[in-house]
Amino acid sequence: MQAEFRDALLEDLEQLIRLHDRELDAQTLKALKAVGFPAGLALAPDDAMAELAHANMAQALAGLPDDLPPQTLDELAADFAAIYLNNSLGASPYESVWLDDDHLACQQPMFELREIYAAAGFQVTDWRSRYDDHLVLQLHYLHHVLQNAAVDGEKLANFIDEHVGYWFPDFAARVAMNCNTPFYSALAELTHVWLLRLRNLLDEIYDCPLPKREEMAARIHKKLALDKAEIAPIRFMPGAQGPSW
Repeated sequence: MQAEFRDALLEDLEQLIRLHDRELDAQTLKALKAVGFPAGLALAPDDAMAELAHANMAQALAGLPDDLPPQTLDELAADFAAIYLNNSLGASPYESVWLDDDHLACQQPMFELREIYAAAGFQVTDWRSRYDDHLVLQLHYLHHVLQNAAVDGEKLANFIDEHVGYWFPDFAARVAMNCNTPFYSALAELTHVWLLRLRNLLDEIYDCPLPKREEMAARIHKKLALDKAEIAPIRFMPGAQGPSW
């Protein structure tokens, strides 16, 4: 992957990370409009679905005044909270909630991602405020990996297949269907097509075809089942001293 193009991908990710990380404010809106977002993204649309996602984002931004009035800011803040903070849309930004049988946070996917991050030298600053399997942290990890000139394309493709690329389409569809503001609906769609375009690009460069969704599901469920089998239950014998807690 050429350095100039890799740098452009990093800029794409930085913009997407910012929009998923914090509420949209007037300063960020002006910056997006100034660069013609999303037209300037390095991964341009290459099919009808991507073209529609880009058009929806452009339309959503055009519909927002440069000086956001308090009511609009409140509406955007409410949608941000519903998506990323209180899960009132039923679209959690945490991978565990999508993959765990009981839809719980802080489950096996979180610990697996923690190990993947550590192996790559990527450190989560405060996992208590945002768990390791959060969408924003997975995007940060992609950014971290792409900073390396010697990108392991196949490894990166497998990461997308088994993590953010697997559950994000369902997340995006639910957000787009249930949120109240065109901006966050468009952001979900745009991020979905961008991740898909990145995955297709990795196939083009490193010859690692995208598996069918059924194959990815079987691979993920098998891995989760093996992880569960490795966790031995704690047993206490009658009369034995219990745990110190």
